[in-house]
This record gives sequence, structure tokens and C-alpha cells, in this order.
Amino acid sequence: MDFVVEEAKTSNEECSTLILPALSIGNVGQLAVDLLVSSTGAQKMGYLDDPNILPCVGNDAYAPVPHGDLALPLQAYELSSSSLALIQQRSPVVKGKMLEFAKNLADFAVASGKKRVIVLSGLDFGRWQKIDLTSGLQIYYLSSSNSDGSDHYCQQLGWKRLQEYDPTQRCWKYLSDLAEGNGVQENHLPFEDELEDEDYYPSLPFAALFSCFKAKGLKVTCLLCYCSEGDNIADAFNLAGAASKFLGLGLNSLHGDEGGKWVVPFSWKTVYGPPPDMSIF
Repeated sequence: MDFVVEEAKTSNEECSTLILPALSIGNVGQLAVDLLVSSTGAQKMGYLDDPNILPCVGNDAYAPVPHGDLALPLQAYELSSSSLALIQQRSPVVKGKMLEFAKNLADFAVASGKKRVIVLSGLDFGRWQKIDLTSGLQIYYLSSSNSDGSDHYCQQLGWKRLQEYDPTQRCWKYLSDLAEGNGVQENHLPFEDELEDEDYYPSLPFAALFSCFKAKGLKVTCLLCYCSEGDNIADAFNLAGAASKFLGLGLNSLHGDEGGKWVVPFSWKTVYGPPPDMSIF
């Protein structure tokens, strides 16, 4: 994986915390990163080039007037005032290459001096076992702080550990062994049509990222929320708000009456198409 810095810019080695999305249902992780970049005013530093990512190109996601500033599959941003770096991923990983991609990202994170990584991702609402919406949309987490995935700070923030994480379960263990470079055979992992319910979570992109960052000795926390396909803007605010709370960015108010104000990315104006023609009603 190559990091290409924009002309006349220099990456700040003091930006030791990295936020990035893991692609999943509803693209909530990507939407949350868009919201964080737009609201913090993080500056684009360049882009990452990796052979395991499908190519794509688009217009600038944050500026209302195009100036020929293209959006690429993997773009890097920095907020030096908060020692924060962000990576936005806009296209999927080549099928079967998720682990290689995760290893490359982990190598980049170590080489660029990162110490802590926050991964944002959505989970399939249809697999939520214990649904409880009495306190609104919930955040779940998975941390490398303890072997069981728990973290005292996350618990203090009122979040629940992802109960489906079990480091001794076959797929979680297999993923960990591969990330650490241990000699394991591919036939130890079941085929897709043989996957059981407990195999679902370790098969997701966030699990590969978690395992590879952890294997490199980085402190990694996955912030997760259950969602469905559709208009996931509310889920993105929820997940971005959790990241802001976790890092103390002061972006927890939707209306700007406390701390910083959320700035909706310009690209969201057309993310779900134009409003319906009211004359049909």
C-alpha cells in the first residue's frame, strides 16, 4: 500500500489516532466518516493506493462547487489540533482480498506512527438477538484492551460489548492466526454455505481490520451499530457522535448548542436522490 501526499503538504506524525470505516450494511461507517471530516474541518492530505481496492472516481464530497478535486477510493485526512487522522474508503475490497487489505492498512498505520485505531461499522439489524430500543439507538463496541473484547472506558460511556465476540470460536481464532502470521491451513475455515450463525461476525470486514490492527500491537476499538439498508443518516449521526464522544471532539450536539456543530456533507444533498414529486399525492 502506497501513501501519496498531495503537493505542498506534509503529513503530521503527531496524528497518532486513526479513524476509518469498515464497509458493511447501509454504508454507515462511511457516512459517519464523511460527517466527521465535514464537521471537524479535517484537511485532505492525500490518498492511499492499494491493489485490493476496486477503482472508482467521483466529485469532491465536501465542497459545493467542483474545482476538479476528485474523490478516490482511499483518501487520507488529518486534524492536527486533535492529533487525529481519518481514512475514507469509497469502494469495496476485491472479493477474497479483505485480509490482505486489512494487513496492508495495519502496516501503513504502524509505519505512519499510529498508536490507536477506531473502526466504524454497521451490523445487520436482522441478526440483533436482544433488541432494546428503550434508550434509543445503541452503540456496541469491541476492544483490544482485554482478551474478551471488553473495555472499561467504553462501559463507562454506556456502550455494550459485542457479545458475539469469542476469541476461542473457530472463525475468530482462525482470523487471529492469519493476522498474526501463524501457520494455518485454509481448509480450517468452513465454506460459505457451511457458515453457522456464530461465524457471521468474524466474516465481516470490521473483524479482519480488528484482528490485523491488534496483531500489530495497536490499540483498536470497533464502534458498531445495528441498522438496515435504506436512509441511514440517523445511524451515521449516532455512530459519528459515538466517535466524537470517545475522542472528546465535542461534536455531540445535532443543533450546535453544546460544543461544535455538525456540518452535513454537501454530497448528502443527493445521496438518496431528489424528494418525491408532491403532486402525485
